[in-house]
Formats: sequence, C-alpha cells, structure tokens
Amino acid sequence: MTVVALVLAAGQGSRFGADKRRASLPDGRSLLAHSVERALAVFDEVRVVLRDGEQAEDFGLPAGCRVIHSPDAALGMGHSLAAGAASLGDSDARAVAILLGDMPWIAPETLRTLVDAASASTILFPLHDGQRGHPVMFGREFWPVLTQLTGDEGARTVVQANRDRCVTLTVTDSGVLRDVDTPAALSI
Repeated sequence: MTVVALVLAAGQGSRFGADKRRASLPDGRSLLAHSVERALAVFDEVRVVLRDGEQAEDFGLPAGCRVIHSPDAALGMGHSLAAGAASLGDSDARAVAILLGDMPWIAPETLRTLVDAASASTILFPLHDGQRGHPVMFGREFWPVLTQLTGDEGARTVVQANRDRCVTLTVTDSGVLRDVDTPAALSI
C-alpha cells in the first residue's frame, strides 16, 4: 500500500496580496507547479485541491496530478481538506500526506523518509529544530473524520483529539517549516 499526496491549494492567500499560487520562483516556475512537481517526484498519486472551476492548466500543473475541487474553499482550509479527504474513497493507500501548495522547498528525500514511516493508524509530523512541520501524514483510519472538517483550522481538532496517536520524525530539512506568506519569502 502506498501514500497519496494531497496538495492543498484552494486558499485565498490574502497576506500575499495576489494569487501566490501563480507567483514565480527564481527558476521561473510557479510556486504551485513547483510544489506539485516535488510531490510527483516521490508519490505515486498526487491530488491537488483547487477552488471550484479551476483547472490544472490554469496553473501550469504537470500531467499526472488529479484535481479535486473544493466548492466551499472560501470558508476555510477545513473545507478544502474535507473535499480532498472525501476523494480518497477510491484509494487503497495506507496514509495521505497533506502538503501545502506554498511549501516548495521540502526535499524529496524528506518526503520519502516520511512515506516510509507513515502507517494506517498514526498521524505523523516531521520535526525540525523542535518545531512540527509539513507534510502531515494521516493514516487511513483518520480519513472519515477528515471528511467532516469545516472552518479555517485545518485538521487541528483531529490532531488534538488523537494526541496519543501522533508521532514525530526528526528531520534535518528546514523546508518542512518554510512556507510563502509574502512576496519577500520567495527569494529567501
């Protein structure tokens, strides 16, 4: 059994001042395309959650990723995560990796290490410099509750209700903590 990557990219990104998913990295690729390409390098299956009506071509996403639409994305990350989790019903994977579309610097080796450690019954976090990062790996036992999420807290309530099932894996990759909230973060 594998691990499915679910890239959340339906948010508004209001602190960025524009659609950060389309922002260019120094190599010319868009932020979202780069994040998805990283996932495709490691995961057998990559699903990208976009706003209702958006298409992979709108962002230059590579072939091989499946678009999932979140009609209630404007109501918060919980709604986008629920839409993505609902799409997992056809998967036989043991876990899902929740990646954020604005975190393009996670090393493929880190992703592979997390995939190897993921299980069907745990919630796995990478830990760098004492801080929990992304992606978070949810075992398939948690998928039904993920489909019920709402609001803007993502899966925080699922994590808090299952602290005894949370596992951390120490990594040396600072990319698990680096996201893009402002244009200045693109050049760091």
